[in-house]
Amino acid sequence: MASESKQDNLAYMDAIDEKRDVESVVLEDEEENSFISEVAAMVSNTDDPTLPCLTFRFWVMGVLFTVLMSFVNQFFWFRTVPMGLTALVIQLISYPAGKIMARLLPSGILNPGPFNIKEHVLVGLTANCASQAAYAVDIVVIQKVYYKQNFGFLANFLLILTTQMLGYGMAGVLRRYLVYPATMVWPANLIQVALFNTLHQDEQLLPGQWSRYKFFLVASSAMFIYAWLPGWLFSGLTAFAWLCWIKPQSILMTQIGGPSGLGIGALSLDWNNLVSYLGSPLAVPWWAQVNIGVGVIFIAYIMTPISYYLDLWDGKQFPILDSGLYTVNGTEYDVDAVMTDFMLDEAKYAAYGPLRITTFFALTYGIGFAGLTSMVTHTWLYHRHKLVAQWRQSRDHSEDIHHRLMKAYPEVPDWWYGAMFVVMTVVAIVLCEVWDYRLPWWAVLLCVALSCFFVLPIGLIQALTNQQPGLNVITEYVIGYLLPGRPIANVTFKVLGYISMTQALSFVGDLKLGHYMKIPPRAMFWSQCLGTVIAGLVNLITANWLLNSQPGICTKASTDFSCPPVQTFYSASVIWGVISPQRMFGATSIYTAINYFFLIGFLLPLPFYFLKKRFPGTWVEQIHVPVMLASTGMMPPASPYQYVNWLVIGFAFQFLMRRYRNDWHIRFTYILSASFDTGVAFMGLAVFFIFQNRGVQKPNWWGNRKDLCPLDDTSYYPLAPTAQ
Repeated sequence: MASESKQDNLAYMDAIDEKRDVESVVLEDEEENSFISEVAAMVSNTDDPTLPCLTFRFWVMGVLFTVLMSFVNQFFWFRTVPMGLTALVIQLISYPAGKIMARLLPSGILNPGPFNIKEHVLVGLTANCASQAAYAVDIVVIQKVYYKQNFGFLANFLLILTTQMLGYGMAGVLRRYLVYPATMVWPANLIQVALFNTLHQDEQLLPGQWSRYKFFLVASSAMFIYAWLPGWLFSGLTAFAWLCWIKPQSILMTQIGGPSGLGIGALSLDWNNLVSYLGSPLAVPWWAQVNIGVGVIFIAYIMTPISYYLDLWDGKQFPILDSGLYTVNGTEYDVDAVMTDFMLDEAKYAAYGPLRITTFFALTYGIGFAGLTSMVTHTWLYHRHKLVAQWRQSRDHSEDIHHRLMKAYPEVPDWWYGAMFVVMTVVAIVLCEVWDYRLPWWAVLLCVALSCFFVLPIGLIQALTNQQPGLNVITEYVIGYLLPGRPIANVTFKVLGYISMTQALSFVGDLKLGHYMKIPPRAMFWSQCLGTVIAGLVNLITANWLLNSQPGICTKASTDFSCPPVQTFYSASVIWGVISPQRMFGATSIYTAINYFFLIGFLLPLPFYFLKKRFPGTWVEQIHVPVMLASTGMMPPASPYQYVNWLVIGFAFQFLMRRYRNDWHIRFTYILSASFDTGVAFMGLAVFFIFQNRGVQKPNWWGNRKDLCPLDDTSYYPLAPTAQ
């Protein structure tokens, strides 16, 4: 038994890493189950095609829970410490709701038998469309808060709709590469599969063995109780920065050990703090976490301190880790002073002076450049044979039992996806031409083309590692050169290109979940379209309500609604849109060397690929350059100490538990992740509605004092003399 488990694990690592240049995978027991141990343990290899899906119960719960989730997640996205509900929480709540509806409704069309797992999955998939606040809302926010501009509700809603749904049209082609192959695991989906099976399947238990459902209830209840400590009673546990506490008013100590600095030695005992930007460490394979860790160590703990303390780009005038905008003298950059009619004014800019950013902020842009070009090289080197083979066999080859079972259902015609792609592209062009986004029709087509070019290599990375490199940097870079001085055009181009890709992969990831759970593809298609429209509408309504009701929202003047992601988004709009990449990174700029990262990223996968050929079967095969370079993609606003603590948790479960307690790992690790997310989410809602919504402040004691280690070193950082 032990030797079989070891062989399964080795097969899993080989398959998920996609490091074999083969055209197909030959498996002995493919007829019975997946060759990947985690998939075999979590995903059923049987199906009942007679179970109803698009029932009255689904429509009611799908709409209600999508509204709830989109409101909550948009609301918390504005919060100073962002958090949100995951699809796992909706899965938990909808289960008893479905059972109650099945019991109370009269039998017949409205109530076709017991509440079944396929209805439940469709409710979760619909609500999952609201798991992230629509990125286009950030455009609406910076227009109103920073640029004092408002195009109205219709324009804002059409912008959200097109950016959220244009990418869905790409999913028709991507299915053949990212859904059908068994090696495309999508590890995060296994958490949801585990929870669905926990709720609906009767387990065969040994004497004294806990069921998954009991484990879920106990773990989520325990996390709900514990989360009150870092979330309300003892916020110091969120970042136990003991080095900074030794001398909190020391700039050096704060830079080295503070949460807003390098965070060396900082311990986080807050699950929400660990997963708010990075996702669950329990869902990422260990080999991918090692690559992320190497990237973080090299970028955040080697490149950044060396560059900063050597005063590269005059960086010592600014905080060490920050996304703020500064003048050459170290004061805050007044963007309004260089603009006229929402565009850069050359004369004002010449008089006011160039823009400066922190050393780390500049380096993260360079790493983003390298990450994009490395994806192209890596995909060609490692995946070209597999992609060609999959293209050839996509229409008549079934890779595993799950693909064969899905043939019982009619597929979504390709023209459905194609029609959606064309319609949303046309709407985007009309939107930009009718309203004053200052983005011409050819620019819309260009950003769509960029999304189409990168979506497959990025999808391969996400399907294997649960990590998604973004297109935000390259999109704003390209349009910044083509249309300089136009901030709203720049962010619109970025969102159309970047989020189209993201939404395409979100749709494909949900298709893979439906693939695992044997949901009819056409039911999935319509449920996701429904969820996306509802979520976008509620996102916009919620954002408008908060913008009109919260004074100082999305600025440093607000304590509870400072919106860190929006502030970073605004800074990017200034760097790439107002000032433009030619001025920021051109030949006359002090940051011009950042452009060499494009070449570095393109070349970097080559030596590791040849080393892998020279030393097959060694640790060299685990090196994944795009994942390594994408490791700091969420910094800022994420901080290095969050990555370090995240990696410690990942090591405990994805390495130690997987190696030494593999049975427990396969049975409970994903359930544990779901229960922790659920407990923290319920605690966060309870805190808001019981205390924060009523103006009740946190207990005033030592554990909640912010001055023990300031969370924002810009609030006390001694800037250079004010510019005259």
